[in-house]
Amino acid sequence: MRSDDGWEAFFDRVVEFCVNHFIDIPGLGETYIMRGGRARRQPDRFTKEHYFRVEVFRATLDTQLHELEFRFNDKVLDLLTTSATLIPKNKFRSFKADDICELVKKYYPTDFTQQEIYGLEQQLKHFVVDASNDKELKNVSTLTNLCRYLFETGRHSIYNLVDRLLRLLLTLLVSTTSAEREFSTLKIIKTRLRNTMEDDYLANSLLVNIESEIVEKYSYEDVLVHFKGVKKRRAGL
Repeated sequence: MRSDDGWEAFFDRVVEFCVNHFIDIPGLGETYIMRGGRARRQPDRFTKEHYFRVEVFRATLDTQLHELEFRFNDKVLDLLTTSATLIPKNKFRSFKADDICELVKKYYPTDFTQQEIYGLEQQLKHFVVDASNDKELKNVSTLTNLCRYLFETGRHSIYNLVDRLLRLLLTLLVSTTSAEREFSTLKIIKTRLRNTMEDDYLANSLLVNIESEIVEKYSYEDVLVHFKGVKKRRAGL
């Protein structure tokens, strides 16, 4: 999209949108005047087209690319690129069981033994043959749907090592997101007034805040019943 062809295709869509909604299109050949002190340093021939194409369009793309590179490191990209060959809708293009097993050895050494890696390679080969002949399985387009389909059809017990690999891949990005959520929540809970909070109480408060969707399923009565059953108390709750 940063190329000239990408800009032209994008600009054509913008023009079409403006025409359909009766929005005035500025003359792109006109000189663009920067605001503030930057106007003194701008080139002699600084057009509106240059401003929108370089200062807005490409600058936005560069920011997004930088964010993607920060979020998805080489390890994550390597795993996702290779694991994408398992998606049946891609017709197993570039699928190589050996490459997937090498990644497992590299990134999941504690989750698979050497014998299980050998078994994984055999299961992957059988899975490809099975998925190529199954009409419904052919239309699966994501790793999430693939993992869900294996469970619903009972194939997760047949391809137990493939199912384990899929679950590890699906929770890879969630683990990073969860850590960021915890730090954000920590700033909210541990304020200046709560700076003397003990670690156990802080950890429990963070757990309740982070897992708010699960906590909503419990009522105050459930909490009271739980504490009543822990031990006998002199006073009633």
